[in-house]
Amino acid sequence: MAANPTASDAGDSRALYVLLLVVFINIAGFGLVLPLLPFYALAFKISPALIGVLFSAFSVGQFLGEPFWGRMSDRIGRRPVLLATIFAGALTYVAFAFAPNFAAAVAIRLASGFLCGNISTIQGYIADITPPARRAGRLGLLGSSFSLGFVTGPGIGGLLAHPSEGTAGFHAPLLAAAAFGLASAAGVLLFVRESRAPRQAGAAPQRRTAVLAEALGHPLISRILVISLIIIAGFAGVEATFGLWSQSRFGWGPQQIGFCFMVVGGVAAVTQAAVTGRLVRRFGEVATLVGGLGLIAIGMTTQGLSPNWQVATAGFVLVAFGQSLTFPNIAALISKATAPDRQGEMLGLNMSTGALARIVGPLIATPLFGLAAALPFLSGAALVAGSLWIAAQVGRRLKTAV
Repeated sequence: MAANPTASDAGDSRALYVLLLVVFINIAGFGLVLPLLPFYALAFKISPALIGVLFSAFSVGQFLGEPFWGRMSDRIGRRPVLLATIFAGALTYVAFAFAPNFAAAVAIRLASGFLCGNISTIQGYIADITPPARRAGRLGLLGSSFSLGFVTGPGIGGLLAHPSEGTAGFHAPLLAAAAFGLASAAGVLLFVRESRAPRQAGAAPQRRTAVLAEALGHPLISRILVISLIIIAGFAGVEATFGLWSQSRFGWGPQQIGFCFMVVGGVAAVTQAAVTGRLVRRFGEVATLVGGLGLIAIGMTTQGLSPNWQVATAGFVLVAFGQSLTFPNIAALISKATAPDRQGEMLGLNMSTGALARIVGPLIATPLFGLAAALPFLSGAALVAGSLWIAAQVGRRLKTAV
């Protein structure tokens, strides 16, 4: 059974809001570090082309970790998985702060990606306690908590970082990220109860290859996973090169980049909290998904061709608005097409697909940036625009299924 049968609606709502607060604290720590990664990597005196390796290392770990932790949360429950992953992730921030060289930093980011792979578990928790018709709206609230974390985190990271001091200048923000993680683990321990009963011992999980084959054979899930792969690859390339691009175009440093992420995160938080659910109720998941994809493509194109920082920021805001409409509906469509006791598994596969895209995106975008600064943005826009045709297929398949 997907949800705890003894849980009241009031109890479920309380658990939801506590979990959203926990997510906010945890993502604030993650967002605190993310905009600083290009500058931290350069402190090791490496080639800028290797910055993509540091971004991709985390995604390789996440690619392996998300399905593993998603399956584990289906088997043993959501709460123990959340506790283990959040606490272990906090420890990797401490290790990352004191990495002796670039190779060690890459290895630590790889481990961090695996140990922090709990997004599908969080999505599974929300699916457990939410009726199918309300999942897109509640997953939008989850996205809002993520965005608010990104509003808070980059600003703090920009203030705490001192790139002129080399790698030591990043100790304070990384240790702050670890503290945020420990605080969110304490929140889970004290306030988040289990949302589902563990599987019985005889109910062995399917092998990962069998799960992948099942998903690729599904007329809806297969297409949604392709959309997820395409748009995340495009955005990950932009994300990996944004710090270098804004520095070369506008002379920005960690403080300005952190502030930009704060503005964008604020827009995304408001959109996901107040807009996404309403649009879904009026137009449906697929139409809202298509609209979000269109906005992402327009926003990336605007960024790449922007003549000044004001236009570039407007493009970034459009991307954030589009993502706020897109990602909750991707998760909601997968959830609605999945059996209750397979939520963590299939949502984990979706997150693994996103992690694969985050491996490929930065590795392609950083060489493209060396050829022309606008290429990561324009190539990302082209990828997202191509996914609109697949989204239209999802809509036709959904109508046929109904």
